[in-house]
Amino acid sequence: MRVAVGSDHAGYELKERVKAELTRLGHVVEDVGTTSATESVDYPDYAIPVAERVAAGRADRGVVVCATGIGAGIAANKVEGVRASVVTSEETARLTRADNDSNVLALGGRAGPGAEEALRWLRVWLDTPFAGGRHERRLAKIRDYESRGSRTP
Repeated sequence: MRVAVGSDHAGYELKERVKAELTRLGHVVEDVGTTSATESVDYPDYAIPVAERVAAGRADRGVVVCATGIGAGIAANKVEGVRASVVTSEETARLTRADNDSNVLALGGRAGPGAEEALRWLRVWLDTPFAGGRHERRLAKIRDYESRGSRTP
């Protein structure tokens, strides 16, 4: 699987751990940055390029990391066709794939129980297939909305 990864400075150390784990598991990794834990940068500058690669089919999945995962996830979700999800447990990692077919995982580099737990969530997220069925019609509604654009009442 081709996986694009990106983080801001707050997520840099976890991103490096994620890259190592993805490589260990046999995935092809594309790192869009950042390259430092000390130089302050803005998470949209890295989350959006990851999401664009996934949406364009240049990556099968993406992983974005910021302090909490929330900001990077919000930024990634601005790209049409991306379903980025912040996970907080093995169960949320499993459900976001099974029910939502998420294609970008958002992790917190400074929030949560630590890197080992985040790597477990990553493995669950990678290994869980989309369940389809009733979930497909829900995703179709999201895709339909994306293709029409938002409508202000």
